[in-house]
Amino acid sequence: MTRPPLYVRRPFLAGLVRQLPLLAVLVAVGTGLLLVTVEHWRLGLVVVGLSLVGAALLRLLLPVRRVGFLAVRSRAVDVVLLSGAGLVLTAVALAIPGA
Repeated sequence: MTRPPLYVRRPFLAGLVRQLPLLAVLVAVGTGLLLVTVEHWRLGLVVVGLSLVGAALLRLLLPVRRVGFLAVRSRAVDVVLLSGAGLVLTAVALAIPGA
């Protein structure tokens, strides 16, 4: 006898598992914003930018059923926008001269 899939047995748990990629990205972005608030703005912005690049990689590599709410538009549009914003934010944060 085979067991029913997780989304049938425990739909709430299955929904949480599906959102783990988004949760990981949000934790990383939150960490970057926390660094910005404690006056490590350059490092914080680099962390946020690299988090967006990581979100783009997750969106590119994970199947649709595993990516959760990281899937907003088509895969190509999501990957281009997330990676573009992440790379620009990282480059600008590193290019600004500072103390």
